[in-house]
Amino acid sequence: MSDVNNPIEVLEVIAAISILVGTIFSFFSAVGLIRLPDLYSRAHAASKSSTMGVLFTLVGTFLFFIMEGTFSIRLFLGIFFVFLTAPVAAHVIVRSAYRSKVPLAPQSVQDDLKGIIEIEGEREQ
Repeated sequence: MSDVNNPIEVLEVIAAISILVGTIFSFFSAVGLIRLPDLYSRAHAASKSSTMGVLFTLVGTFLFFIMEGTFSIRLFLGIFFVFLTAPVAAHVIVRSAYRSKVPLAPQSVQDDLKGIIEIEGEREQ
């Protein structure tokens, strides 16, 4: 039986769980990309994958390398970069799609952006 108080073993378990959670987020995001009906829903699924899935996977990898005695500034900066840029990029892409009149799915019941975002060709002068 292993010693549970060993901090290396605890970090190994945390790193493995983090990588597993990241993999699960990525899997469900891939399913969402296939099953969801329109660009807006798919963009939501894709942004969750890049934010949460990649974030958990990189944090698990970062913890693993810390246990091995290696600090990777590139990995740390990758975590920081993905966490900050992925949601912003998804927002800009979806906003551009809305302004380009990409239609909502037929089952969408509400358009909260109608009247808020100015659409090209529908400007009031």
